[in-house]
Amino acid sequence: MYVIASKEDVVRIPPNLLGEDFYKLAIRLTQESFQNRVEGDGSYTVLVRNIEPQGGGRIIHGDGAVYQKVKFETLMFRPVLHEVVEGSICEVLKFGAFVRFGPLDGLLHISQIMDDRIDVDVDGHRLVGKDTKRELRLGDSVRARIVSLSINERSPRESKIGLTMRQPGLGKLEWIEEDRKKREEKGKG
Repeated sequence: MYVIASKEDVVRIPPNLLGEDFYKLAIRLTQESFQNRVEGDGSYTVLVRNIEPQGGGRIIHGDGAVYQKVKFETLMFRPVLHEVVEGSICEVLKFGAFVRFGPLDGLLHISQIMDDRIDVDVDGHRLVGKDTKRELRLGDSVRARIVSLSINERSPRESKIGLTMRQPGLGKLEWIEEDRKKREEKGKG
């Protein structure tokens, strides 16, 4: 889920940059320091905005840099275990598919795609149900649930997020709509 939070922290401004416009420098360094980073709680900071330097900075003896306190807002993506997410298939492999949702990718293992045996067509970038003939292709939009979560703070793109689509209301968005129409038709008849 996406969350907007207000934060306060300190940015180090190296001595060799002190001749530049201080306000613009504080903004740039705050963005570089906090944007596209993972925090201890697994939140991925997507955007830093509304940056305001607070008071005068401090110079630490022997360092020469200015340590400037800044207030800012962050837009964070915080995946939660058992959360339902929507994304698109970004890669198809022999063991499943990767789904991009928000700034991260999750693995949809072949056993978690549907209640059917699956043929894998890696060259055609698709997974096909043997009995249902339902296809999952590169670029398809899907709804899945997070079943395992291990966020890598140093390299967020290497986080391990497991997904499933094997329950009602989940799957390729077209499948969900087809199933809804079938239920409505059964209810009328």
